[in-house]
Amino acid sequence: MINQKIPNLLRRYRKARGLNQKQAARILGIGSTTMISRWEKGTCLPSALNVFKLAALYRTMADALFPNLTSILRQELLKREEGLLKARYAKAI
Repeated sequence: MINQKIPNLLRRYRKARGLNQKQAARILGIGSTTMISRWEKGTCLPSALNVFKLAALYRTMADALFPNLTSILRQELLKREEGLLKARYAKAI
């Protein structure tokens, strides 16, 4: 995922709350709108703490803000889990 934009719904949720970037930044305790803009453009990810702050501000769950990323991570984890379970089953036989 390096050098790729990270699709998200941050802008949509912010707009749905009727907030501009400056208002969102002020509520979140962020000094400027630069980070809000970068997050919305997908050029960088917010910290875990800021993801939860955004979710609380936008009245949604954290994973709803990044549905594509959530889906990719779930698929990767499922593959790893299946591989582990297969290996564990093969040892038991």
